Amino acid sequence: MRGSELLYVVKSRALLVLGAALVGVMTAAALAAPWAAPFDPLAIDPDAVLLEPSSLHLFGTDALGRDVFARMLYGAGVSLRVGLISVGISVSIGTTVGLIAGWFRGLIDECLMRFVDVMLCFPTFFLILAVIAFLEPSLTNIMIVIGLTSWMGAARLVRAETLSLRELEFVQAARLAGAGTARILLRHILPNAAAPLLVSATLGVAGAILTESGLSFLGIGVQYPFPSWGNILIEGKETLGVAWWLSLFPGLAILLTVLGYNLLGEGLRDLLDNRAGR
Repeated sequence: MRGSELLYVVKSRALLVLGAALVGVMTAAALAAPWAAPFDPLAIDPDAVLLEPSSLHLFGTDALGRDVFARMLYGAGVSLRVGLISVGISVSIGTTVGLIAGWFRGLIDECLMRFVDVMLCFPTFFLILAVIAFLEPSLTNIMIVIGLTSWMGAARLVRAETLSLRELEFVQAARLAGAGTARILLRHILPNAAAPLLVSATLGVAGAILTESGLSFLGIGVQYPFPSWGNILIEGKETLGVAWWLSLFPGLAILLTVLGYNLLGEGLRDLLDNRAGR
């Protein structure tokens, strides 16, 4: 690709490029944490308490002398795991429910969609808080709970796509050829519904990261001493007047990561809409 063509692609897909760049930086930081972190994120140093950012400690240190940059890198890994695994759970459940409801319709569709409506009546964050209150706070439980409480949007999206696709000629031809329901759903309908589902999943990652950060900030997410952007913010709240860096850097990380996934999702939506309109 020539330079002028590359420049045109970048300009016309600015949201997609910027989102992919932000997500790529966060992902690289998460994967490189074991090698890129200059210090042990759990190591306490009484002689380095609340040091300002410097060439030795790029993001300063916290109230226990731990290097904030190292904790931020490992916190990126937490956010990446929470985002991908919880969205994987929610998309799997939502896709299954949407395919069944859209294909069989009738009473099955009514029952499943009314259950979705009931789930949507509860504010997701408060529903997660209620469930977490009965479980031991852990990263695994957080990922599972976020996934189990955020599948409704994917279910409604896949159902709508299934209702539209099931009447098309290629699906009718597959039915006349003797293809079973499972084969039609998995080989013909699901691949054609994958594009909008991908956009929804990308936006869902941003929501999952934000939810985990909020739970950790409230003290019921990732537990001490393991690092998370949310629990670093808690420390920053306690020392805001003397250690501004403990609030600034994790706050920026959350902002840029969530922004990156949202821009990536919006960029993918525009790209897929343009291709569909051709």
